[in-house]
Amino acid sequence: MSDFIIKNKEDYYNKLRNVTEKENWEEWILYMLEMISYTAKKGMKLLKEVTKLMQDFSEEVKVELPKVYSKDLIEILFKLPYTKRQFLINADLGTAKTVGNYLNELEDAGFLTSEKMGKEKLYLNFRLMNVLKNPE
Repeated sequence: MSDFIIKNKEDYYNKLRNVTEKENWEEWILYMLEMISYTAKKGMKLLKEVTKLMQDFSEEVKVELPKVYSKDLIEILFKLPYTKRQFLINADLGTAKTVGNYLNELEDAGFLTSEKMGKEKLYLNFRLMNVLKNPE
């Protein structure tokens, strides 16, 4: 709800002040309901965008890298905007070598980008990151 408050900061504080000074609870409650509605609609829109992206991503991987594709792998790649080999190992998707090969193939095919962070290599699902950063 912070996004709504930030976009309507002056209105938010005016209505809050009216509760304190004039006990105008009805206006405040209606305002809060509007905020909840806005936030819910925004969340649903983002969920639809991520779901569509996940479906498209899944289909593309299935076509381009059928030996790498698995439903479990795609789900891991969409849990967070980044992943690492250990996440795939923990999900029993293969040995360190196997999952390393999967991630390298996904990167080579343009599905992920990698970045070295200390001793680890993180693989970024940049499409997911873009949706989360810039929801339509």
